[in-house]
Amino acid sequence: MSGDMRVCDLDPDLKKMLSEFRFKKNNSTNAAIIMKVDRETHRIVLDEAIDDLESIEDMVEEHLPSHQPRFLVLSYKVTHSSTNRISYPLCFLFISPQDCNPELQMMYAGSKLSLQKELDITKVFELRELEEFTEEWLLSKLDK
Repeated sequence: MSGDMRVCDLDPDLKKMLSEFRFKKNNSTNAAIIMKVDRETHRIVLDEAIDDLESIEDMVEEHLPSHQPRFLVLSYKVTHSSTNRISYPLCFLFISPQDCNPELQMMYAGSKLSLQKELDITKVFELRELEEFTEEWLLSKLDK
């Protein structure tokens, strides 16, 4: 039953914030919630909330650590090439750089599936290299 494994629980305040983020009415800007694991409490907690995200590249450069894993919930503008329709899909990303602390990597990996189920987001992506996380990469995943 490894699919039901839960290493870290979701912080209740963060759970409420994620629910509000999911159902917010004003979806006209790109936004993100960056989450991290608190090693002492074994909880998934808020690292940072970004309400008006300029670009993926800025977020990678300014808000995501290069040697630590992170969970990310992202609402990002997509103009669909086939219809020119605009949407703001929610996606869940697990970013786990290869050179990060193995113990920390295990805590994140062991919590990913239960967090994904709790968030109930269907667009789920994993990245092993932060440099791969670009707007082009994301749009290629979302515009399908």
